[in-house]
Amino acid sequence: MSKETFKTFVKDNPSLIKFVNNNSMTWQKFYEMFELYGKNNDVWSSYLNNTSNVVNATAKAATSTVGVEGAIKELVTAVKGINLDKVQKGINSLQKTISMVQELGATVSSKESYEPKPIYKHFDD
Repeated sequence: MSKETFKTFVKDNPSLIKFVNNNSMTWQKFYEMFELYGKNNDVWSSYLNNTSNVVNATAKAATSTVGVEGAIKELVTAVKGINLDKVQKGINSLQKTISMVQELGATVSSKESYEPKPIYKHFDD
């Protein structure tokens, strides 16, 4: 099935828009369901033309932590997943690389710079 078929399906069933606006579903999930099951499956019965489910989804979205609290929870979850040993190893590796580059720069600048011989001076002099 194509995206155009899915778009016409959504246009024919505007109740899907309410679920996306309430953050209870995403267009990606709806599209995946459409691809897997088609438009005539029982999966859609809970989303199509059932106003009680729309009201329940609206209430559920209103009571769920959305916004700042949800973002903070996601941030805490992401921080918990960080492996500090790997971060420390990466920082140490980066410090070593920086010091090597600095040493290379110091050796290049410490070499005597080229001074051309004066024009009037000969090799015999």
